[in-house]
Amino acid sequence: MAGKRETKQERLMRMTERERPLWQAGALVGGVDEAGRGPLAGPVVAACVVMPPEPLLPDINDSKKVAEKKREALCEEILRCAVSVGVGVASVEEIETLNIKQAARLAMKRAIELAKPARVFVDAERGLDVSVPQEGIVHGDAVSYSIAAASIVAKVTRDRMMLELDAQYPQYGFAQHKGYGTQAHYEALRAYGPCPAHRRLFIRSAFAPK
Repeated sequence: MAGKRETKQERLMRMTERERPLWQAGALVGGVDEAGRGPLAGPVVAACVVMPPEPLLPDINDSKKVAEKKREALCEEILRCAVSVGVGVASVEEIETLNIKQAARLAMKRAIELAKPARVFVDAERGLDVSVPQEGIVHGDAVSYSIAAASIVAKVTRDRMMLELDAQYPQYGFAQHKGYGTQAHYEALRAYGPCPAHRRLFIRSAFAPK
């Protein structure tokens, strides 16, 4: 027999297990996640979101499990409800200079410094160069309410930035694929070559002979 489907309330209880003891102690905990490690173009964006214990937003979930229109609406709810939100960006130039992992960590550091939490739960990363206590959680966006909120803010923010890049460089279709390596994106790259928004190292890797 298939397992019983988790209700929203059950998911909220599961996803706030780590936060609840800290909330009860009066600690402001921030969730940290990023969007944009894998694309061929655009920045990497991180968010640090400090959510209050009340009200809990029942639709918060890993951003990858939330439809685009719902993510947009949820992002606005999170921004209205959050105690604080910090968004950090690492540019294409920083990605090229540092490598994508270090650029993502830099974006996370910037987001944390803006949000000013008492401590942070970080999706997958450990040992960030920040002064607050931190805990890295594997698949954190699926198991931590705060990280899931950050995943939504980071994803929506980056998608909006890609829409702005689409207006500058409409030939690449950034509005549709957000810089990821879709067939249409590869075809546009072959037709037009890269633009300043492209990550040259990623493109060289993508087009290297197998």
